[in-house]
Amino acid sequence: MIETVGLTKKYGSFYALKDLNLTVEDGTVFGFVGANGAGKSTTFSILATLLQPTAGDAFINGQSVTKHAHEVRKQIGYMPDFFGVYDQLKANEYLDFYGASYGLKPKEREVLIPKLLELVNLEQKRYEYVDFLSRGMKQRLCLARALIHDPKILILDEPASGLDPRARVEMRDILKELKAMGKTILISSHILPELAEMCDSIGVIDSGELIAQGSVAEIQAQLQSEKMLRVKTAGPTREAVLFFENDPFISKIVESPEKQLIQFLYRGTEEDQLKLLQKAIERQLPILSFSEEETDLEDVFMAITKGVESK
Repeated sequence: MIETVGLTKKYGSFYALKDLNLTVEDGTVFGFVGANGAGKSTTFSILATLLQPTAGDAFINGQSVTKHAHEVRKQIGYMPDFFGVYDQLKANEYLDFYGASYGLKPKEREVLIPKLLELVNLEQKRYEYVDFLSRGMKQRLCLARALIHDPKILILDEPASGLDPRARVEMRDILKELKAMGKTILISSHILPELAEMCDSIGVIDSGELIAQGSVAEIQAQLQSEKMLRVKTAGPTREAVLFFENDPFISKIVESPEKQLIQFLYRGTEEDQLKLLQKAIERQLPILSFSEEETDLEDVFMAITKGVESK
C-alpha cells in the first residue's frame, strides 16, 4: 500500500506540494491527474526516495521513504518522465546491466530478460542497439527496466508522454497486463480519457494540492449538479421542446430537428428525472430514447481545476 501523510515540499515561499494525503490500496491502479507543474513529478520523486520532503512523510507498505529508503527501493519500480538510456548497449545488455545492479545472478538474468522483453513486446528487438529504437520502444524498455527486480509497486511518471496513438495503446495494454499480475500501479498523466479507462481511482492535483480523490464515477457525481440529458424522438421535436421548456429543472435546450434530437441541462434529482419521463409518456410524446450523457474524465478535470484557478 502507498500512503502519504501531510506530504509537503517547499522551495522558498513556493509550495510544490502542500499537505498531500492520499492512499493507494494493494493491487489497484491509481491515476494521478494534473497539468504540468501541478506537483505530480515532485510527489513521485519523493515516493521514489529521490527527493526529501519539507514536511510530512510517505510510506510504501509501511516503510517510511525518508527513514527506510533502502528498503523502499527494493519494493518499487520507478519510471521517471525523463529517463536516460545507454545508447551503446543492446536492449538485452541494457536490462542485464540493471539486473546485475539489483544483485541478480547471471543465470537469473538469462532467464528473466527474455520474459521481460516479451512482456513489453520487444522480444524481436533483443539484439538491437538502444539508440536505434523508437521513442515508444525506449519507453517500453524502461518499463522493463523498472520491472527487473519484480517490484510489488510501480510508480510511472507520464509513461505515455510523447507517444503516438499506437504506442499509447501498446503501453496501456501492457499496464493492464501488469494490473492482472497483481501489481500496484501509481501512474500520472494528462491523457485523461486513457486514465479513466484503466484506473480504479484517481486523484486530481493542482498547484500542489489534492483537490479531488475517488473513483471516476464518484468524482463525476460530486460535480454533476447539472446533468446533460439527451432525448431522441420518432417525429418532429417541436412539441417535445415546448413540453420540456416548462420544466423548472431544465435549462439550455438545444434542438436538432433534422436529427430528431433534443439535449438539455437538468439539475433535478433522479426521482425528478423519473417523474419528468413519466409526464412525457402520459403526454404521448413520440420519445424513442431518454438518456443521460456521460461526462468523461477530461470534462471532470476541467471543471475541477477551473474552480481552483479562479481562486
